[in-house]
Amino acid sequence: MCRHLAYLGPPVFLRELLFDPPHSLLRQSWAPRDMRGGGTINADGFGVGWYPDGGLPVRYRRAQPIWSDPTIAELAAVTSAGAVLAAVRSATVGMAVVDAAAAPFAEGRWLFSHNGVVRGWPDSVVPLAAALPVRDLLTLDVSTDSALLWALVRARLRAGVGPGRAVAETVTSVAEVAPGSRLNLLLTDGHTVVASVAGHALSLRTTPLSVLLASEPHDDEPGWREVPEGQLVEATVTEVRQYALAGS
Repeated sequence: MCRHLAYLGPPVFLRELLFDPPHSLLRQSWAPRDMRGGGTINADGFGVGWYPDGGLPVRYRRAQPIWSDPTIAELAAVTSAGAVLAAVRSATVGMAVVDAAAAPFAEGRWLFSHNGVVRGWPDSVVPLAAALPVRDLLTLDVSTDSALLWALVRARLRAGVGPGRAVAETVTSVAEVAPGSRLNLLLTDGHTVVASVAGHALSLRTTPLSVLLASEPHDDEPGWREVPEGQLVEATVTEVRQYALAGS
């Protein structure tokens, strides 16, 4: 599966999230600690999105392993932001390995990532896809389960549904038609982060001024806590709330 993270807080250089920690996203790309559900390496692409000066997000996505791209290391050394979403990808067998398949997916202020797999793809989710506008299906970034999940979340956001509910409803609706799916989602607008824990690990660390959600802790320092299975997290730099996914 994949590894992802979201950070909100005082501006940090991207390298402080992607490269510097002893168990950074870079290391997780080739030596993850927890790949429950399959997979041993995250070499099928990576992406990072950040919010420069509080504006709309900027993305950098590639279909190659993060360790093989010198540009991201150079970029991360000179780029800072107070809101970041990043991911490394382990593609499900049969799904495309192209730049557009790497998270984060984006629209307007929103950035989105998925760690997991939709079981029975694509037949299991045909009824959910059929409810989307045809234009949304024709303009998917790529034909993958993660891109469809983003389309389902995005449709709810466009309809005025709050981000926490949009993620929770998407997870529960997909779980109903595709049992056994792994549906850890991350969504942010640069001010709030929403995360679901459904099939994969997620850890949380807060300080008085920041919040970091990650598939795995990026160091062994105190302060990390694992979010239980079946939970939804909504976080800002000043507040973290957790709910049962089914009751969100």
